[in-house]
Amino acid sequence: MRSSVLTCAGVLNVVLVTAALALPALLASCQRRPPGPAVTSAPPRERLVAAARANGVNDERVLDALRVVPREEFVPPHQRKHAYEDRSLPIEWGQRISQPSLVALMTQLLRLGRGDKVLEIGTGSGYQAAILAELAQRVYTIEIIPQLARTAEARLTRLGYSKITAKSGDGYQGWPEFAPFDAIIVTCAPDHVPGPLVEQLKEGGRMVIPMGPEGGPQTLYLLEKQKGTLTSTRVVPVKFVPLVH
Repeated sequence: MRSSVLTCAGVLNVVLVTAALALPALLASCQRRPPGPAVTSAPPRERLVAAARANGVNDERVLDALRVVPREEFVPPHQRKHAYEDRSLPIEWGQRISQPSLVALMTQLLRLGRGDKVLEIGTGSGYQAAILAELAQRVYTIEIIPQLARTAEARLTRLGYSKITAKSGDGYQGWPEFAPFDAIIVTCAPDHVPGPLVEQLKEGGRMVIPMGPEGGPQTLYLLEKQKGTLTSTRVVPVKFVPLVH
């Protein structure tokens, strides 16, 4: 990855930590649970919990969010039969909903407290925002496709997610009116860290962001802001739609 990837913030120094994040199932394959009757016969949402545990998610609050949020409500009707499979699914306007175990991992990396304010870039169908709303005090989410933003906002309202504020706009620019944010999550992949998001991240805040070229290798990063410096940790290889702005 080019050295310019983590330096677009300008006034901030960025320190790249090359060590992999010490997540148990990312480093120890023995913790992965093989498929079997116990998983197959489990209630649908418990299958997602089992998949998340197998991929290193051990935060019980995150796992409880997987149990509470009805994923079938966030996929098109013809995809509902696949809603509780641990895989990405197509949604409207050429976009996709991420696999639940990845949603859970990204959420766990944010280390959310109940009083935290979170910014999400890339609302999609609203599933990730709903998961965040189970853990944080307030969620702000931005979607660049107007039709998708309107649909997601209506869905979240119908399902009673009053702690989520949504809008259509350019996520690259963030949402300065409500900054700073305790945490920022990006669900689409730029090829560098957007400077406005760095500026809007609170001191001590965490940002989870995939980066890399469309169709090429992408990596999920955890960025942490301490004393005006970003420390970056590589987490896992991923594949996301590009961040458009």
